[in-house]
Amino acid sequence: MNRAMIHVDMDAFYAAVEQRDHPAYKGQPVIVGADPRGGKGRGVVAASSYEARAFGVHSAMPISRAYRLCPRAIFLPVRMSRYTEVSERVFVVLRRYTDLVEPLSIDEAFLDVTGSTRLFGEPAEIGRRIKREIWGEEGLSASIGVAPNRFVAKIASDLDKPDGFVLVRPEDIETFLADLSVSYLWGAGEKTAAILQGLGIQTIGQLARWPVEELSRRFGKSGTHLHQLSRGIDEHPVIPEAMAKSIGAETTFSVDTAEPKQIRQTLLSLAERVSSRLRREGYAGHTITLKLRYADFTTLTRSLTLPEPVAFTEEIHSAVLSLLQKIPWRGRNIRLLGIAVSKLTDKASPGQVPLFPANPRGEKAAQAVDEIRRRFGEAGITRASLLARRSRKEVR
Repeated sequence: MNRAMIHVDMDAFYAAVEQRDHPAYKGQPVIVGADPRGGKGRGVVAASSYEARAFGVHSAMPISRAYRLCPRAIFLPVRMSRYTEVSERVFVVLRRYTDLVEPLSIDEAFLDVTGSTRLFGEPAEIGRRIKREIWGEEGLSASIGVAPNRFVAKIASDLDKPDGFVLVRPEDIETFLADLSVSYLWGAGEKTAAILQGLGIQTIGQLARWPVEELSRRFGKSGTHLHQLSRGIDEHPVIPEAMAKSIGAETTFSVDTAEPKQIRQTLLSLAERVSSRLRREGYAGHTITLKLRYADFTTLTRSLTLPEPVAFTEEIHSAVLSLLQKIPWRGRNIRLLGIAVSKLTDKASPGQVPLFPANPRGEKAAQAVDEIRRRFGEAGITRASLLARRSRKEVR
């Protein structure tokens, strides 16, 4: 039986949320990131609306260059708590159709709807229903690709943005891929693509016609992998969040920073997010991993395995700070920080606080915080030390 995969990709998500929340911004070029004026233009673009993209603005571009390209744009700060809130509601829509939902980021996911067709109809109909419900409930557009595997579904969702919908049937896969650039292939980075082009291989169809033995000789295992993708073969399953081997969170700074206080506060905020999710899903974990990416995109990770599983902010934050001391970060601009907890243990039923006799007061405090956030949202309560990271409007 052919599998049925859907790739959902929200269109210009951060910028679209801002335009939805502020109707006056609709139809205007919106750039989410640092303010480029008043000497504050050191950051990068976190997201840009399609109106801004028409001027050549794109994510990760220096904010100063974005300002030169589109000086009349509306520049807005990153409101990650707001985007997370909206994202959670979008994922509620996705999970109406299957439990096999694999989040790739806050605004992107794979769905395996192979077993959902008896309830909801053909895969294409499921994809269209998802689009309609996201628009109807959130006023946001999503681009969707429907195909027999993840690789083809991902390309399909990319080809008709924004508000796109592309269906690729099993018998059409090779034709669909044939004229696309080899740069679409997973694992074909700039160096590999340059080598392929040097061999006269410009398109996926041309690569598919090369003998796999020759590609394996030149690229090793990667050659076999590329050849399979060129023929539209991808056997990777969708790995749902509930089966994930780790729970984590990360953030990209709107402005690269080397400020120790900001770095420590950010790690505390991430530890808070991870611990809250651990408790909500009834897990604790033995291994803590810190991820750090410098401004030059060099990425480092450090891990620590604890004798007892942890699920509280203070325990995770303490472990992460000890890991931070093992990385030469002082004086270097940092672009991204992330925390993950793995080697998970099912310590309680979902929605309950795991009971650790060693810290009963901490359990009660965490349970109270979780209940407040359940009733009033993430902004309902926060640590005093993190207030400075939130806008005045959010604090009010």
